[in-house]
Amino acid sequence: MTDILFKNARLVDPEAGTMTTGSLIVRDGMINRVLTQDTDINDEKFTAVNFSRVIDCAGKVLAPGIVDLGVKVCEPGERHKESYRSAGRAAAAGGVTTMITRPDTIPATDTPEALEFVTRRANEATPVNVMPMAALTKGRDGREMTEIGFLSDAGAVAFTDCDSVVTDTKVFARALTYARGLGALVIAHPQEPILSAGAAATSGKFASLRGLPAVSPMAERMGLERDLALVEMTGARYHADQITCAAALPVLQRAKDAGLDVTAGVGIHHLTLNALDVADYRTFFKLKPPLRDEDDRLAVAQAVADGLIDIICSMHTPQDEESKRLPFEEAASGAVGLETLLPAAMRLVHAEIIDLPHLWRALSLNPAKRLGLPGGRLAPGAPADLVLFDPDAPFVLDRTTLQSKSRNTPFDGMRMQGKVLQTFVAGTCVFEAP
Repeated sequence: MTDILFKNARLVDPEAGTMTTGSLIVRDGMINRVLTQDTDINDEKFTAVNFSRVIDCAGKVLAPGIVDLGVKVCEPGERHKESYRSAGRAAAAGGVTTMITRPDTIPATDTPEALEFVTRRANEATPVNVMPMAALTKGRDGREMTEIGFLSDAGAVAFTDCDSVVTDTKVFARALTYARGLGALVIAHPQEPILSAGAAATSGKFASLRGLPAVSPMAERMGLERDLALVEMTGARYHADQITCAAALPVLQRAKDAGLDVTAGVGIHHLTLNALDVADYRTFFKLKPPLRDEDDRLAVAQAVADGLIDIICSMHTPQDEESKRLPFEEAASGAVGLETLLPAAMRLVHAEIIDLPHLWRALSLNPAKRLGLPGGRLAPGAPADLVLFDPDAPFVLDRTTLQSKSRNTPFDGMRMQGKVLQTFVAGTCVFEAP
């Protein structure tokens, strides 16, 4: 371990909601001290000779590393799409210092043995922190709940069947009750599965003109209403993985006002793209749930700014070329996002929808708090998981330069702003821009 002095930085503190100019000291992998303009940073004990490394941030932004809730790594079963090694490189390049991985692998991560494999592979191959989630039901088929207690003991930080909705309400209620007894977090995909089956777009004139099977955003509201009724009944800890439409927001607000232990997230693609971006059947824009109308996008972005939606994630879902180079209805859903999460999120800042401290609350502090992790803060005693970035640096995204094995990004060829310069995990530099 080395002692590091970061100087001349713009420090983003999501916990305090501030951005100040100052310096930061790292010792033994932990944040030791934060020095702002109000502190005597010229004190002799803070001079360069007392540190093994001094990094002049030159006025760039230093913030807690991103905690990305809901990353798919395709080991085991589909390693050709994404491995822990390639996902780790992509995360480091994107300023993501902690990946919360999904259990929708082949086979599903639904046993302590499968979870142990995931943990071992992650530790061997990735330079960033990896915290695995486990399946809520065996095989993610919604019929029999997993051994939540054993999986928690094995290191699972949450339980989810990902985009496989548990349609049997009795099974879901039992799983919620059992999880409540253990204090475990259940993450669900709010969607009415019958209405949304086979849908490739959001219903409306655009989908009709292109002849695409579509689903109303009301299916999301219906799924959320059901889930929250069961949460009210069981008292469980619950997180909605993606809230993407305005119709679901009042439902979420009522649950929070009622004091339920409920949080919600949204993927970065639904915050920055809309249904019209599908254009001429561009399958890299096919997501689950499908991209929404612009009014929905703006409403959800405002909900993030207001704190109603707690977490922004990448919903990193690698798909190979063969899965995407198909007719729109047949193409696989999902997009990679580990490397594009930060610059895409900066669109919200540049559009003056949200400021950096509140954006970082959704990207880092809130997911860390929800999962009981120590990161997401710029405070003494917090892990030195940090990202140094230039929020204004412009570039054109070239998907062939991405670190992921799969490069199915909808942002290919787009002008973006926000470049990661360096990423640190426990005070060790795991990425440095060339």
